[in-house]
Amino acid sequence: MRAIDLTVGFPGKPVLEHLNFEWPEHGAVAVMAPSGAGKTTLLRTVAGLLPPLAGKIEGVDGKKTAFLFQEDRLLPWLSARKNVALVGGPDAAETWLQAMEIEDMDALPGKMSGGMRRRAALARALAFGGDILILDEPFKGLDQGLRERIAERIRDHAPFTLMAVHDPEEARLMGAEIWTLPIKEDIK
Repeated sequence: MRAIDLTVGFPGKPVLEHLNFEWPEHGAVAVMAPSGAGKTTLLRTVAGLLPPLAGKIEGVDGKKTAFLFQEDRLLPWLSARKNVALVGGPDAAETWLQAMEIEDMDALPGKMSGGMRRRAALARALAFGGDILILDEPFKGLDQGLRERIAERIRDHAPFTLMAVHDPEEARLMGAEIWTLPIKEDIK
């Protein structure tokens, strides 16, 4: 995957400009930068959810991409089990919810803790599967022991994992190469 003179953002408001990078086809890359620097915007552009303002990304066409958003985005009227089954079927729901240590698979999101909702959303992304796994702050709200166990279970799930993190320890847990986002002067 590579970017050629990539500018991302919103019409009239570029967030990142003239990016050029090449990431491996296999493995993991952790994008690091302060809050507000454009990590999420870059991830959404790589996933094809936000078109680039200029330039292009090569190496993503025709690839199935699973995305864990910064917000959990669980359907509030469906249990954890049914949220995950929507994308992967009942067997995948059972497998991934167990892997994410969700004990009450029939709980509605409103009855779950923030960490449980995060793990259910992660289970859904993993059940969806694909060639590229994009994780926006995947370990938000999880304690260190849980982060370590979860990272071990998802580390090699997809051929390529792209994640946005604030903590280099999270990149290390995933075996990810750290890529520091160039920061605009008004963000520093």
